[in-house]
Amino acid sequence: MAFFLILVPLFDFSTMSIAENYTTILQSISSEVTLIAVSKTHPIDAIKEVYAVGCRHFGENKVQELIQKNAALPNDIHWHMIGHLQTNKVKSIIPFIHLIHSVDSIKLLSEINKEASKINKVQDCLLEFYIAQEETKFGLSQNEAFEMLSSEQFATLKNIRIKGIMGMASFTDNAETVKTEFGQLKKLFEATKSRFFANDPSFNTISMGMSGDYHLAIEEGSTMIRVGTTIFGSRTYSTI
Repeated sequence: MAFFLILVPLFDFSTMSIAENYTTILQSISSEVTLIAVSKTHPIDAIKEVYAVGCRHFGENKVQELIQKNAALPNDIHWHMIGHLQTNKVKSIIPFIHLIHSVDSIKLLSEINKEASKINKVQDCLLEFYIAQEETKFGLSQNEAFEMLSSEQFATLKNIRIKGIMGMASFTDNAETVKTEFGQLKKLFEATKSRFFANDPSFNTISMGMSGDYHLAIEEGSTMIRVGTTIFGSRTYSTI
């Protein structure tokens, strides 16, 4: 029997401040799960409010906005690039980016490696897998990922480190679908680790789950959730 995900929050976030929203979510999840505050479209002052209560992991999906915010905020922030990344934009974020979640091609991975090598950096990345039922989503299939990881070209990339995988579930109220897709991503993580990273303890990250489904993602094995609206409210489309 199918069941449906009713998007009723566990807490009444509408009555709390941005900082309280972040703290409430953080205290409700395991310490083994990293909470990324997705600050895309939200202003500097909102980020500072969450930063003030200890948040150091922030996610952005537009390179220009990410560059502006990095320049305006403390340098101990761990910036996460969670949106689709074009190869011609890689150079501008490599000096400061903490983790790139959205690697979906050998072309992009090679460009990241090239720019990281110029500054003697080993750049942490996640492979993005396609698990949703929506054609608008980006990501690799298992066959594409395994072909890439088995390639001679990948073996030459010494300035990247694959930390794990990322995926986005379908945008649907059907919780059965969402849980199935998250379960699929967990299996992809296990298969990828077993075949290519069995002896690499740094391959340990499953980035899945957002505001409406992060609790389901954690149940299915997520180690990193990306939460925006539940922390910051609706998008403001005002960045600086």
